[in-house]
Amino acid sequence: MHLVPKKFFISTGCAVSKVSDLNAFDKALLEAGIGELNIVSVSSVLPVGAEQVGIRELPMGTVTHCVLAQMRGGEGEMISAGIAYGFRKDGKGGYVAEGHIHGSKKALREIMEWKMDEMAKLRGIEMEPIQYRIEELSVPMDHYGACVAALVFVEY
Repeated sequence: MHLVPKKFFISTGCAVSKVSDLNAFDKALLEAGIGELNIVSVSSVLPVGAEQVGIRELPMGTVTHCVLAQMRGGEGEMISAGIAYGFRKDGKGGYVAEGHIHGSKKALREIMEWKMDEMAKLRGIEMEPIQYRIEELSVPMDHYGACVAALVFVEY
């Protein structure tokens, strides 16, 4: 059996917690609308014909495949997490790059541009314009923080 997703959506979130970075991560997933799902991380290939859709509400506990970027940090840190994605110009699917840094959204965007360029060069192909979804958070004092960005596959 081959699981080939037909659709995907993009979801992002940032959150803080006074208790732990795990709790900040949990809250960021909830903010992103995917906190009640069982997330399975997968690598970065968009199937031929995959279509982007709006965020879908899935039943609690659904096993869900996604390309996930996450960054956790402590008080006073700036953290960023993001997803870059795009399709091949030849129509044969596409690719996703996740990224996370202790640093700014602007710095992460540049890194993700390099990643997508390298993915295209390795395959000897050209890409359609790349889309980016990046979250940034300055973690307040006495808090933990987390940012998440996910490309979530739906409808197999």
